[in-house]
Amino acid sequence: MSSSWSPRPRVAPDTSRLLIERAHEEFLSGNADDLRVGDVRGIVRESWSRSLASLVGAEALPRLELVGDELEAYRRTHPLAGVMEMVRALLLPGTAEESGVVVAVGDAAGRLLWVEGDRHVRSLTGDMGFVEGTNWAEDAVGTSAPGTALALGRSVQIRGAEHYNRLVQPWSCTAAPVHDPETRQLLGVIDVTGGVEAVTPQAQLLVDATARAVEGELLVARLRARAAAAGRAPVRRRPPVRQDTMLRTLGRDRALLEVTGDGVDTVVEISARHAEILLMLAVHREGLSAEALSELVYDHATPETLRPEMVRLRRVLEPIAPGLVPTSRPYRLPSPLETDAHHVLSLLDRGAHRVAFAAYRGPVLPDSTSPGVADVRESVRLALREALIAEAGVDVLLAYADTADGRDDDEVLRLCLALLPARSPKRAGLVARIERLEQH
Repeated sequence: MSSSWSPRPRVAPDTSRLLIERAHEEFLSGNADDLRVGDVRGIVRESWSRSLASLVGAEALPRLELVGDELEAYRRTHPLAGVMEMVRALLLPGTAEESGVVVAVGDAAGRLLWVEGDRHVRSLTGDMGFVEGTNWAEDAVGTSAPGTALALGRSVQIRGAEHYNRLVQPWSCTAAPVHDPETRQLLGVIDVTGGVEAVTPQAQLLVDATARAVEGELLVARLRARAAAAGRAPVRRRPPVRQDTMLRTLGRDRALLEVTGDGVDTVVEISARHAEILLMLAVHREGLSAEALSELVYDHATPETLRPEMVRLRRVLEPIAPGLVPTSRPYRLPSPLETDAHHVLSLLDRGAHRVAFAAYRGPVLPDSTSPGVADVRESVRLALREALIAEAGVDVLLAYADTADGRDDDEVLRLCLALLPARSPKRAGLVARIERLEQH
């Protein structure tokens, strides 16, 4: 089956892209009464005003709010999880990886839960933070189809320069909200992002029809479930108290352990040794023998050196994160422990290089001499470097070149020099840095 997003005749916007870009600049400069701003579509002007009132940054990356196991658990229980096959069938028929568009499904708060579609387009849009787990509500990133559709409660098309955030302006998108078929409560949003093919009249009809079909399928599934449950007495169970845990190690010698659950947030600074042990157990979720964990943490120490430290670690964890208290034989964590290092790697895997770089606060436990930590530290550093060299734009590469990791990286500096325009004032500084490296 061919893609629904085959190129069609271009649809001219109400005003030219250049005029909208100038109107956007005037608006951000405080000249909302400029005649060019008045030529912008009313729905866009009003959204710009709401974005400005929400203090949205014109070049800010979206917030990453759901990651790893937390994202997976939330997706499994979300009402739209059961209709994703229908969404794919309607919006990504045929070869989804070569469809030319990205299809995203988000929750009522604007957080993207599924982002699928064309591999190349996903790589490019991922660089602006259009990835699973990020918040694309209007008060987070400004005018965009998913956020504005949620704000207005109806389908919306946003073309190129109409986006409030400059990073998003190369793209166009169509989105429609999804409501509960009985209560009409907002459940989420379906979005299609791409080039001009994503904002044709046919695109809006298709996305709208998909949202209505999803609502119909939700109602049918609900009625079937009620029929199946008829005559059976409900069993009431007390929901378990869930704890989400995060170990922050990037750029920190003493890690932070963040524990969220039952409406309480706890942040505890833990010792360097405990951070090393927890990081190793987070990396090796299948568990480690006492000998293997000792080698990763101490290098030449024996398990007898490790055991007293494990006793102390259990005492630290029991009152704040009982779900993390390690079990023995092998040593392993009974519940998942997320780390900020894994988040950076996950973002890189999804093509969100700019977001990954922003999330990289520095090396993993930089002062640690633990062999296992050193391996993790180097793997994260190399993964980030290689992804930026292969995919990132010159602005991100220049920012990386100003970090401790990139400051003396000859290959990065030369790549920045090759990507900069011939008359860029930044070229002279790069040439000087390269020459200094060559002299040494």
